[in-house]
Amino acid sequence: MPIAILGPTASGKSAVAVAVARRVGGTVVNGDPYQAIAGLAIGTGQPDPAEQGGVPHLGYGELPLSTRPNPTGFGAWVRERLSACREPVLVTGSGLYLRGIWDQLSDLPEVPAALVERVRHWEDVLGAPVLYRYLAAVDPARAAALHPNDSARIQRALALHLGTGQPPSTFLSGPDTGIPDGWRVLVVTPGRERQRERVAARVAAQVRAGWPEEVQGLVAAGHAADLVALRPLGYSAWMSGGPPAILQASVVQETQAYAKRQATWFRNQLPGAPTWDPDTEPLEAAFARLGLA
Repeated sequence: MPIAILGPTASGKSAVAVAVARRVGGTVVNGDPYQAIAGLAIGTGQPDPAEQGGVPHLGYGELPLSTRPNPTGFGAWVRERLSACREPVLVTGSGLYLRGIWDQLSDLPEVPAALVERVRHWEDVLGAPVLYRYLAAVDPARAAALHPNDSARIQRALALHLGTGQPPSTFLSGPDTGIPDGWRVLVVTPGRERQRERVAARVAAQVRAGWPEEVQGLVAAGHAADLVALRPLGYSAWMSGGPPAILQASVVQETQAYAKRQATWFRNQLPGAPTWDPDTEPLEAAFARLGLA
């Protein structure tokens, strides 16, 4: 029976997934599209060998930087890895990509390349916040799920709207969006202030581990265009240059806002899922809520 460990970034869900996989003799399977891409190990928080704790891991750093993930295709890719494991333990913080993994998304129509280029040109001229206001006018639901500076997803949503004449959110949910039969789920939910502290501590640790240098190396190797297209969280700040302390503060703020949106998504979209606070409850409580006590 597959298990899903969910929650916002820096909540500690990867460590919980390792503990759960060790308990059941299973394999941790990545469900985050950015952690699946090679070259982004530090900034996306791909678990290193010490963090993996001797537990098998699949789906980390396997895709090239040229990859442009989408929820449907990535979902199918993850399902292949889940099916290859006897006791898979999925871990992800992305609600939209979780829907893709659970095959709960409607098929997305093909959007002509000319429309994609048109929207990209609008972003170059007007900036992401202006396009965000346009998206909010045509699809308030989709806009509410995105940050005003998340230009890649805003562009995709507007291109889909131009190509279909429909609000993009109508294509992002299938008829059944509950927890699939047979799955056991745990949402890792630190308190609000502790979550903010966790994000700040994680970003500081990533900086000490060489995140800025990771970005510089990718740019020097000719991957700046890939990073711009992918827009993994925090990378654009390190690419922009400036005083390191100010850049780090910007990354912390951006990540805290993202983590807040993630927590809100899980709370609203999976209201019946069991939750666990890593800062106030023992690990045995997490096991118990998964039926592993």
